[in-house]
Amino acid sequence: MRTALPAPRMSSHRLARHWRAIAAGARVLCRWCARRRQRRALGHLDDRLLADIGLTRTQAEAERRKPFWR
Repeated sequence: MRTALPAPRMSSHRLARHWRAIAAGARVLCRWCARRRQRRALGHLDDRLLADIGLTRTQAEAERRKPFWR
C-alpha cells in the first residue's frame, strides 16, 4: 500500500516572489486597459479639441491605431 506524501510547502520567499509577479501582471493589464480606453477616446475628439492638445487628425489616427501593448 502506498502512502500519499504531504504537499510541499512553499517558502515565504517564493510565495512573496509569486505575489510580486501577479501584482506586476495586474499592473500591466491595467496599463493596457487605460491605453485602449484613452486611444478610443482620442478617436472621438473633433479637430478643434485635437488642436487644443497639439495633435492633428493624422497624428491622432496613428496613435489610435496602435495596439494596446505599445
